[in-house]
Amino acid sequence: MSTTESVRHRSLGDHTWQGQAACRPSEYNPVNPDTFFPGPEETRKIAAAKVLCAQCPVARACLDAALEAGDTTGIRGGLTEEERESLHARIAERLDYSRVNATLAGRDIHLTKAERRAVALAGYRHDVPVERLARLLKITNEHAVKLYREARRAHQHRQIAEDTARAAVSSAADRLTGADFGTAA
Repeated sequence: MSTTESVRHRSLGDHTWQGQAACRPSEYNPVNPDTFFPGPEETRKIAAAKVLCAQCPVARACLDAALEAGDTTGIRGGLTEEERESLHARIAERLDYSRVNATLAGRDIHLTKAERRAVALAGYRHDVPVERLARLLKITNEHAVKLYREARRAHQHRQIAEDTARAAVSSAADRLTGADFGTAA
């Protein structure tokens, strides 16, 4: 029996996830916010913050928010500033297909450049109307047409590359003779 984790992506302007955060102080959950802003040598604070983050139902949303906003301070989503540093550098190239699929399903979420390209390519492949793509990505119809042109070219280039590779394998297989395989023992 397998279980699948449902990923809840933040909608644009959505901050409701913060109310579900394990780090949110309340009468019954006295959390010191300073715990999430330790100094580099404060290993106990770092460990305490990471334990809370590990229990948090919205850790992924917290990490996404930190990356998308360029937030480089404190512990967010269970990662320290140093641990998030490489993610910040590569955020524009992040490609999470669950985010792409959520967008195609009509969810209004933050997308990276790579995810926006993937939405356009998937839209092209599935014959999503230009007007719908424009609405999903919050762009003009003219820009959507341009993205579809780029997606069509990318699709054609991928087809050409696959056909060339298939032809090369077929050609190599045709050149093999019985002598190439040796004898049976």
